[in-house]
Amino acid sequence: MAAPSGPEAAAAPGRRQPFGSRFLTDPSRLFQHNAWDNVEWSEEQEASARNKVQENSRQLVPQDKQDEYELNANEYWNDFYKIHENGFFKDRHWLFTEFPELAPNQNLSQPEASAYKDGSTRKPINTGLGSCENGLCSLETRTQEHHQLDSMKDGNNIINRLDADGEAILKLGDLKLSDGDFPGSSATYRILEVGCGAGNTVFPILQTNNDPGLFVYCCDFSSTAVDLVQTNAEYDSSRCFAFVHDLCKDQSPYPMPEESLDIVILIFVLSALLPEKMQRVMNRLSRLLKPGGMILLRDYGRYDLAQLRFKKGRCLSDNFYVRGDGTRVYFFTQDELDALFTTAGLEKVQNLVDRRLQVNRGKQVTMHRVWIQCKYRKPFPTGHKENGHIH
Repeated sequence: MAAPSGPEAAAAPGRRQPFGSRFLTDPSRLFQHNAWDNVEWSEEQEASARNKVQENSRQLVPQDKQDEYELNANEYWNDFYKIHENGFFKDRHWLFTEFPELAPNQNLSQPEASAYKDGSTRKPINTGLGSCENGLCSLETRTQEHHQLDSMKDGNNIINRLDADGEAILKLGDLKLSDGDFPGSSATYRILEVGCGAGNTVFPILQTNNDPGLFVYCCDFSSTAVDLVQTNAEYDSSRCFAFVHDLCKDQSPYPMPEESLDIVILIFVLSALLPEKMQRVMNRLSRLLKPGGMILLRDYGRYDLAQLRFKKGRCLSDNFYVRGDGTRVYFFTQDELDALFTTAGLEKVQNLVDRRLQVNRGKQVTMHRVWIQCKYRKPFPTGHKENGHIH
Protein backbone atom coordinates (compact mmCIF):
# COMPACT_ATOMS: atom_id res chain seq x y z
CA MET A 1 0.00 0.00 0.00
CA ALA A 2 1.22 3.46 -0.85
CA ALA A 3 2.54 5.82 1.78
CA PRO A 4 0.55 8.95 2.61
CA SER A 5 0.67 11.65 -0.03
CA GLY A 6 -0.31 15.30 -0.10
CA PRO A 7 0.60 18.28 2.05
CA GLU A 8 0.25 16.49 5.37
CA ALA A 9 2.78 13.82 4.51
CA ALA A 10 5.16 16.36 2.99
CA ALA A 11 5.01 18.56 6.06
CA ALA A 12 6.16 15.85 8.41
CA PRO A 13 8.35 13.25 6.70
CA GLY A 14 9.03 10.26 8.89
CA ARG A 15 6.34 11.34 11.37
CA ARG A 16 2.86 9.95 11.74
CA GLN A 17 -0.27 12.07 11.76
CA PRO A 18 -1.73 13.15 15.14
CA PHE A 19 -4.09 10.25 15.61
CA GLY A 20 -3.92 7.53 18.28
CA SER A 21 -0.64 7.42 20.14
CA ARG A 22 -0.92 4.54 22.59
CA PHE A 23 1.50 1.81 21.50
CA LEU A 24 1.81 -1.66 22.96
CA THR A 25 5.58 -2.06 23.34
CA ASP A 26 5.41 -4.41 26.32
CA PRO A 27 3.01 -7.38 25.86
CA SER A 28 2.76 -7.76 29.63
CA ARG A 29 0.89 -4.42 29.72
CA LEU A 30 -1.81 -5.62 27.29
CA PHE A 31 -4.70 -5.35 29.76
CA GLN A 32 -3.63 -2.06 31.33
CA HIS A 33 -5.60 -0.01 28.77
CA ASN A 34 -8.80 -0.40 26.74
CA ALA A 35 -7.19 0.07 23.33
CA TRP A 36 -3.83 0.10 21.54
CA ASP A 37 -3.00 1.90 18.28
CA ASN A 38 -0.97 0.88 15.23
CA VAL A 39 -1.10 -2.82 16.03
CA GLU A 40 0.87 -5.00 13.64
CA TRP A 41 -0.78 -8.13 12.24
CA SER A 42 1.29 -11.25 11.82
CA GLU A 43 1.15 -13.25 8.59
CA GLU A 44 -0.63 -15.99 10.52
CA GLN A 45 -3.27 -13.58 11.80
CA GLU A 46 -3.85 -12.18 8.31
CA ALA A 47 -4.18 -15.71 6.89
CA SER A 48 -6.60 -16.69 9.66
CA ALA A 49 -8.79 -13.65 8.94
CA ARG A 50 -8.77 -14.43 5.23
CA ASN A 51 -9.83 -18.01 5.94
CA LYS A 52 -12.69 -16.88 8.19
CA VAL A 53 -14.01 -14.60 5.46
CA GLN A 54 -13.78 -17.37 2.88
CA GLU A 55 -15.68 -19.64 5.24
CA ASN A 56 -18.49 -17.20 6.08
CA SER A 57 -18.87 -16.22 2.39
CA ARG A 58 -19.49 -19.70 1.02
CA GLN A 59 -23.24 -19.64 1.54
CA LEU A 60 -24.87 -16.55 0.04
CA VAL A 61 -28.24 -15.10 0.97
CA PRO A 62 -30.80 -16.17 -1.70
CA GLN A 63 -31.38 -13.54 -4.38
CA ASP A 64 -35.06 -13.00 -3.51
CA LYS A 65 -34.06 -12.18 0.08
CA GLN A 66 -31.30 -9.87 -1.17
CA ASP A 67 -33.87 -8.01 -3.28
CA GLU A 68 -36.08 -7.68 -0.21
CA TYR A 69 -33.25 -6.18 1.86
CA GLU A 70 -32.62 -3.62 -0.89
CA LEU A 71 -36.29 -2.78 -1.42
CA ASN A 72 -37.03 -2.35 2.28
CA ALA A 73 -33.71 -0.83 3.36
CA ASN A 74 -35.33 2.34 4.71
CA GLU A 75 -37.71 0.29 6.88
CA TYR A 76 -34.81 -1.60 8.46
CA TRP A 77 -33.03 1.66 9.31
CA ASN A 78 -36.25 3.23 10.60
CA ASP A 79 -36.68 0.24 12.90
CA PHE A 80 -33.06 0.57 14.02
CA TYR A 81 -33.52 4.19 15.11
CA LYS A 82 -36.93 3.51 16.67
CA ILE A 83 -35.24 0.93 18.90
CA HIS A 84 -31.99 2.74 19.66
CA GLU A 85 -32.97 6.40 19.16
CA ASN A 86 -29.84 8.41 20.04
CA GLY A 87 -28.53 6.03 22.70
CA PHE A 88 -26.62 3.63 20.45
CA PHE A 89 -23.64 5.76 19.47
CA LYS A 90 -21.14 7.77 21.47
CA ASP A 91 -20.28 11.44 20.99
CA ARG A 92 -18.00 12.01 18.03
CA HIS A 93 -15.96 14.87 19.46
CA TRP A 94 -12.87 12.92 18.30
CA LEU A 95 -13.80 14.18 14.82
CA PHE A 96 -12.01 17.47 15.43
CA THR A 97 -8.72 15.67 15.98
CA GLU A 98 -9.20 13.46 12.93
CA PHE A 99 -10.91 16.07 10.75
CA PRO A 100 -9.92 19.62 11.79
CA GLU A 101 -11.54 20.78 8.53
CA LEU A 102 -14.88 20.60 10.39
CA ALA A 103 -13.85 23.56 12.56
CA PRO A 104 -10.96 25.16 10.67
CA ASN A 105 -10.99 28.51 12.49
CA GLN A 106 -11.24 27.18 16.02
CA ASN A 107 -8.31 27.01 18.44
CA LEU A 108 -8.72 23.32 19.06
CA SER A 109 -6.23 21.44 21.18
CA GLN A 110 -4.33 19.24 18.73
CA PRO A 111 -1.92 16.57 19.94
CA GLU A 112 1.54 17.02 18.58
CA ALA A 113 2.45 14.70 15.74
CA SER A 114 4.70 11.92 16.99
CA ALA A 115 7.04 9.50 15.35
CA TYR A 116 6.24 5.84 14.96
CA LYS A 117 7.11 3.86 18.03
CA ASP A 118 10.30 2.54 16.44
CA GLY A 119 11.16 5.85 14.75
CA SER A 120 10.63 4.47 11.27
CA THR A 121 8.53 5.67 8.35
CA ARG A 122 5.66 3.25 7.80
CA LYS A 123 3.01 2.66 5.24
CA PRO A 124 -0.38 4.05 6.31
CA ILE A 125 -1.86 0.64 6.98
CA ASN A 126 -0.92 0.92 10.64
CA THR A 127 -1.92 4.54 11.27
CA GLY A 128 -4.17 5.06 14.30
CA LEU A 129 -7.38 7.03 14.15
CA GLY A 130 -8.16 8.51 17.54
CA SER A 131 -10.21 7.34 20.48
CA CYS A 132 -13.57 6.24 19.10
CA GLU A 133 -14.26 2.73 20.36
CA ASN A 134 -15.91 0.13 18.13
CA GLY A 135 -16.06 2.61 15.28
CA LEU A 136 -19.22 3.99 16.85
CA CYS A 137 -19.24 7.18 18.76
CA SER A 138 -22.85 9.42 20.58
CA LEU A 139 -24.83 12.18 21.88
CA GLU A 140 -26.50 11.76 25.26
CA THR A 141 -30.27 11.98 25.28
CA ARG A 142 -31.41 15.58 25.56
CA THR A 143 -34.26 16.27 28.00
CA GLN A 144 -34.87 19.94 27.22
CA GLU A 145 -37.99 21.21 25.48
CA HIS A 146 -38.15 20.20 21.82
CA HIS A 147 -38.69 22.51 18.87
CA GLN A 148 -42.12 22.37 17.27
CA LEU A 149 -41.75 20.40 14.05
CA ASP A 150 -43.89 18.51 11.64
CA SER A 151 -42.42 16.02 9.20
CA MET A 152 -44.17 15.89 5.87
CA LYS A 153 -42.93 13.45 3.28
CA ASP A 154 -43.96 13.19 -0.37
CA GLY A 155 -42.80 10.68 -2.95
CA ASN A 156 -39.27 12.12 -2.83
CA ASN A 157 -39.07 11.89 0.98
CA ILE A 158 -39.09 15.70 1.25
CA ILE A 159 -39.16 17.23 4.72
CA ASN A 160 -40.99 20.51 5.45
CA ARG A 161 -40.03 22.51 8.51
CA LEU A 162 -42.90 24.45 10.07
CA ASP A 163 -42.75 27.76 11.82
CA ALA A 164 -44.44 28.46 15.16
CA ASP A 165 -47.79 29.06 13.42
CA GLY A 166 -47.68 25.75 11.60
CA GLU A 167 -47.04 27.34 8.20
CA ALA A 168 -44.74 25.49 5.83
CA ILE A 169 -41.70 27.67 5.27
CA LEU A 170 -39.50 25.44 3.13
CA LYS A 171 -39.90 22.58 0.70
CA LEU A 172 -37.00 21.07 -1.21
CA GLY A 173 -39.03 20.56 -4.37
CA ASP A 174 -39.87 24.30 -4.48
CA LEU A 175 -36.31 25.58 -4.15
CA LYS A 176 -34.88 27.53 -7.08
CA LEU A 177 -31.26 26.64 -6.49
CA SER A 178 -29.99 28.54 -9.51
CA ASP A 179 -31.51 31.73 -8.07
CA GLY A 180 -29.74 31.25 -4.74
CA ASP A 181 -33.00 30.31 -3.03
CA PHE A 182 -31.78 27.61 -0.69
CA PRO A 183 -31.12 27.19 3.05
CA GLY A 184 -27.65 28.36 3.97
CA SER A 185 -27.29 30.47 0.82
CA SER A 186 -25.67 33.32 2.76
CA ALA A 187 -23.21 31.05 4.58
CA THR A 188 -19.49 31.23 3.89
CA TYR A 189 -18.65 27.69 5.04
CA ARG A 190 -21.02 24.80 4.29
CA ILE A 191 -20.79 21.24 5.56
CA LEU A 192 -23.00 18.31 4.57
CA GLU A 193 -23.13 15.18 6.68
CA VAL A 194 -24.49 12.21 4.76
CA GLY A 195 -26.09 9.55 6.95
CA CYS A 196 -26.50 11.79 9.99
CA GLY A 197 -28.38 9.26 12.13
CA ALA A 198 -29.51 10.86 15.39
CA GLY A 199 -27.12 13.81 14.99
CA ASN A 200 -24.01 12.41 16.62
CA THR A 201 -21.74 14.33 14.26
CA VAL A 202 -23.92 17.32 13.46
CA PHE A 203 -24.43 18.52 17.02
CA PRO A 204 -20.75 18.35 18.02
CA ILE A 205 -19.97 20.40 14.88
CA LEU A 206 -22.56 23.02 15.79
CA GLN A 207 -21.29 23.10 19.38
CA THR A 208 -17.60 23.32 18.46
CA ASN A 209 -17.54 25.45 15.30
CA ASN A 210 -18.78 28.92 16.27
CA ASP A 211 -18.00 30.50 12.89
CA PRO A 212 -20.98 32.81 12.18
CA GLY A 213 -20.65 31.89 8.51
CA LEU A 214 -21.14 28.17 9.16
CA PHE A 215 -24.15 26.25 7.88
CA VAL A 216 -24.54 22.49 8.32
CA TYR A 217 -26.77 20.25 6.24
CA CYS A 218 -27.50 16.71 7.37
CA CYS A 219 -29.48 13.96 5.76
CA ASP A 220 -30.39 10.36 6.36
CA PHE A 221 -32.22 7.57 4.58
CA SER A 222 -34.29 7.04 7.71
CA SER A 223 -37.11 9.51 8.38
CA THR A 224 -37.04 8.34 12.01
CA ALA A 225 -33.39 9.44 12.30
CA VAL A 226 -34.15 12.85 10.77
CA ASP A 227 -37.06 13.28 13.18
CA LEU A 228 -34.64 12.63 16.06
CA VAL A 229 -32.34 15.37 14.76
CA GLN A 230 -35.12 17.88 14.19
CA THR A 231 -36.68 17.33 17.61
CA ASN A 232 -33.38 17.59 19.47
CA ALA A 233 -33.18 20.71 21.65
CA GLU A 234 -29.82 21.52 20.04
CA TYR A 235 -31.35 21.78 16.54
CA ASP A 236 -31.12 25.35 15.26
CA SER A 237 -32.72 25.96 11.86
CA SER A 238 -30.70 29.17 11.43
CA ARG A 239 -27.50 27.09 11.34
CA CYS A 240 -28.65 23.64 10.25
CA PHE A 241 -31.03 21.93 7.84
CA ALA A 242 -31.95 18.25 8.26
CA PHE A 243 -33.73 16.36 5.50
CA VAL A 244 -34.57 12.84 4.39
CA HIS A 245 -32.55 11.73 1.40
CA ASP A 246 -32.02 8.51 -0.55
CA LEU A 247 -28.40 8.55 -1.71
CA CYS A 248 -29.05 5.90 -4.33
CA LYS A 249 -31.85 7.78 -6.14
CA ASP A 250 -30.53 10.29 -8.63
CA GLN A 251 -33.84 12.16 -8.58
CA SER A 252 -33.76 12.57 -4.79
CA PRO A 253 -33.08 16.31 -4.35
CA TYR A 254 -30.41 18.09 -2.35
CA PRO A 255 -31.25 21.49 -0.82
CA MET A 256 -28.11 23.13 -2.19
CA PRO A 257 -26.72 23.66 -5.72
CA GLU A 258 -23.68 21.97 -7.17
CA GLU A 259 -20.24 23.37 -6.26
CA SER A 260 -21.58 24.97 -3.07
CA LEU A 261 -20.14 22.75 -0.31
CA ASP A 262 -16.80 23.04 1.47
CA ILE A 263 -17.02 19.65 3.24
CA VAL A 264 -18.98 16.43 2.80
CA ILE A 265 -18.55 13.92 5.63
CA LEU A 266 -19.50 10.23 5.66
CA ILE A 267 -18.98 8.31 8.90
CA PHE A 268 -19.69 4.57 8.57
CA VAL A 269 -22.24 5.35 5.85
CA LEU A 270 -20.91 4.32 2.44
CA SER A 271 -20.53 0.74 3.66
CA ALA A 272 -24.32 0.48 4.10
CA LEU A 273 -24.96 0.90 0.37
CA LEU A 274 -25.22 -1.71 -2.34
CA PRO A 275 -21.64 -1.86 -3.72
CA GLU A 276 -22.69 -1.39 -7.35
CA LYS A 277 -24.38 1.90 -6.43
CA MET A 278 -21.43 3.41 -4.55
CA GLN A 279 -19.73 5.02 -7.56
CA ARG A 280 -22.82 6.93 -8.70
CA VAL A 281 -23.28 8.20 -5.14
CA MET A 282 -19.67 9.37 -4.97
CA ASN A 283 -19.91 11.06 -8.38
CA ARG A 284 -22.93 13.07 -7.28
CA LEU A 285 -21.40 14.08 -3.95
CA SER A 286 -18.28 15.21 -5.80
CA ARG A 287 -20.37 17.55 -7.94
CA LEU A 288 -21.71 19.25 -4.79
CA LEU A 289 -18.20 20.27 -3.70
CA LYS A 290 -16.63 23.62 -4.43
CA PRO A 291 -13.21 23.41 -6.07
CA GLY A 292 -10.88 22.81 -3.13
CA GLY A 293 -13.69 21.23 -1.09
CA MET A 294 -13.16 17.82 0.50
CA ILE A 295 -14.98 14.59 1.22
CA LEU A 296 -14.06 13.14 4.62
CA LEU A 297 -14.75 9.47 5.25
CA ARG A 298 -14.31 6.88 7.96
CA ASP A 299 -15.60 3.36 7.46
CA TYR A 300 -15.06 -0.37 7.97
CA GLY A 301 -11.87 -1.99 6.66
CA ARG A 302 -11.34 -5.49 5.33
CA TYR A 303 -11.06 -8.16 8.06
CA ASP A 304 -12.50 -5.95 10.77
CA LEU A 305 -13.75 -7.95 13.76
CA ALA A 306 -17.34 -7.33 12.67
CA GLN A 307 -16.66 -9.06 9.35
CA LEU A 308 -14.99 -12.05 10.95
CA ARG A 309 -17.91 -12.53 13.35
CA PHE A 310 -20.51 -13.06 10.62
CA LYS A 311 -21.86 -16.59 10.39
CA LYS A 312 -22.48 -18.51 7.18
CA GLY A 313 -25.69 -17.49 5.45
CA ARG A 314 -25.31 -13.73 6.14
CA CYS A 315 -23.12 -12.92 3.12
CA LEU A 316 -24.75 -11.06 0.21
CA SER A 317 -21.69 -10.85 -2.06
CA ASP A 318 -17.93 -10.50 -1.65
CA ASN A 319 -17.28 -8.64 1.63
CA PHE A 320 -20.92 -7.46 1.82
CA TYR A 321 -23.16 -8.81 4.60
CA VAL A 322 -26.58 -8.38 6.17
CA ARG A 323 -26.92 -8.04 9.94
CA GLY A 324 -29.64 -9.68 11.99
CA ASP A 325 -31.68 -6.45 11.97
CA GLY A 326 -31.68 -6.27 8.16
CA THR A 327 -29.14 -3.47 7.82
CA ARG A 328 -26.15 -4.17 5.57
CA VAL A 329 -22.42 -3.50 5.70
CA TYR A 330 -19.47 -3.64 3.31
CA PHE A 331 -15.80 -3.96 4.34
CA PHE A 332 -13.42 -1.88 2.20
CA THR A 333 -9.79 -1.93 1.17
CA GLN A 334 -7.83 1.28 0.68
CA ASP A 335 -7.58 0.64 -3.04
CA GLU A 336 -11.33 0.22 -3.42
CA LEU A 337 -12.00 3.55 -1.75
CA ASP A 338 -9.24 5.25 -3.72
CA ALA A 339 -10.83 4.03 -6.95
CA LEU A 340 -14.26 5.37 -5.92
CA PHE A 341 -12.86 8.80 -5.07
CA THR A 342 -10.50 9.22 -8.01
CA THR A 343 -13.08 8.02 -10.54
CA ALA A 344 -15.30 10.80 -9.16
CA GLY A 345 -12.53 13.27 -10.05
CA LEU A 346 -11.12 13.81 -6.57
CA GLU A 347 -7.48 13.92 -5.47
CA LYS A 348 -6.10 12.01 -2.51
CA VAL A 349 -5.08 13.97 0.57
CA GLN A 350 -5.23 11.04 3.00
CA ASN A 351 -6.02 7.32 2.82
CA LEU A 352 -5.09 5.50 6.03
CA VAL A 353 -5.88 2.24 7.78
CA ASP A 354 -6.21 1.93 11.55
CA ARG A 355 -5.63 -1.53 12.92
CA ARG A 356 -6.58 -1.14 16.55
CA LEU A 357 -6.45 -3.65 19.35
CA GLN A 358 -9.35 -3.20 21.77
CA VAL A 359 -9.32 -4.90 25.14
CA ASN A 360 -12.05 -6.06 27.49
CA ARG A 361 -10.09 -6.00 30.71
CA GLY A 362 -12.86 -7.59 32.74
CA LYS A 363 -13.18 -10.63 30.49
CA GLN A 364 -9.49 -10.60 29.44
CA VAL A 365 -10.56 -10.59 25.77
CA THR A 366 -8.85 -8.86 22.82
CA MET A 367 -10.64 -7.55 19.72
CA HIS A 368 -8.96 -6.46 16.49
CA ARG A 369 -10.67 -3.58 14.67
CA VAL A 370 -9.87 -2.33 11.18
CA TRP A 371 -11.12 1.07 10.02
CA ILE A 372 -10.20 3.27 7.06
CA GLN A 373 -10.02 7.05 7.07
CA CYS A 374 -9.89 9.16 3.89
CA LYS A 375 -9.74 12.77 2.77
CA TYR A 376 -10.13 13.54 -0.94
CA ARG A 377 -10.17 17.02 -2.45
CA LYS A 378 -11.90 18.41 -5.52
CA PRO A 379 -9.15 19.95 -7.68
CA PHE A 380 -9.14 23.58 -8.70
CA PRO A 381 -9.55 24.27 -12.41
CA THR A 382 -6.35 24.62 -14.41
CA GLY A 383 -4.96 28.12 -14.11
CA HIS A 384 -6.64 28.85 -10.78
CA LYS A 385 -4.43 30.75 -8.35
CA GLU A 386 -4.63 29.54 -4.73
CA ASN A 387 -2.26 30.81 -1.99
CA GLY A 388 0.06 32.21 -4.60
CA HIS A 389 0.32 28.95 -6.55
CA ILE A 390 -1.05 28.34 -10.03
CA HIS A 391 -2.93 25.05 -10.41
